[in-house]
Amino acid sequence: MAAAARIDPAKPEPTTGDKNAEAGEAQPAGAAKAGLSAWLPLILSLVLMPVLAYAVTTFVLVPKLRKGLGLTPPVASEKAEGESGATAPAKEGGAAPTGPTDNVPMTKLLVNVSGTMGSRYLLTSLVLVGNTKNFREQVTKNDPQLRDMACGVLGTKTISDLEKPGARNLVRSELLTGFNQILGGSAVQEIYLTEFAIQ
Repeated sequence: MAAAARIDPAKPEPTTGDKNAEAGEAQPAGAAKAGLSAWLPLILSLVLMPVLAYAVTTFVLVPKLRKGLGLTPPVASEKAEGESGATAPAKEGGAAPTGPTDNVPMTKLLVNVSGTMGSRYLLTSLVLVGNTKNFREQVTKNDPQLRDMACGVLGTKTISDLEKPGARNLVRSELLTGFNQILGGSAVQEIYLTEFAIQ
């Protein structure tokens, strides 16, 4: 007897459509990874930029502004008062605050307004407020330097600068910074503009 030939059914070879279907199944996983990696820098930028802006503002810009204006941070001054039981002494050679304030007038600062070819002028009078023991003596001793610095600051202002809203506050802060640089520390606590006339 002849052995019957056994025929195994052959596996059909995949067609091109089947090959593409198999590749298509593998493609979404790879495409998802590629898509996420393409968006990752944008996502990181959106998350990290506000955090970076807050950190720079809080730890760099605000301390520089406070230092420039001669202000001390409220937390540090409260802490110093709490530890010592009294107010903290002024920095850089200033005498320790004694409590009551002392007002020293600086009258009749007359400067030409910038950009007017000498046809307009600004007349200003100030009152400097400090609470150190020898504040009046310091201001009197340094009166020429203080007046020169004040006239220099006021002489750079144009008519449009002086007519802007908040111009007096800007002038006040510039003068406060300049006076404290001359007198040392934060000797001048406040400046009142008692006369401010453009003519």
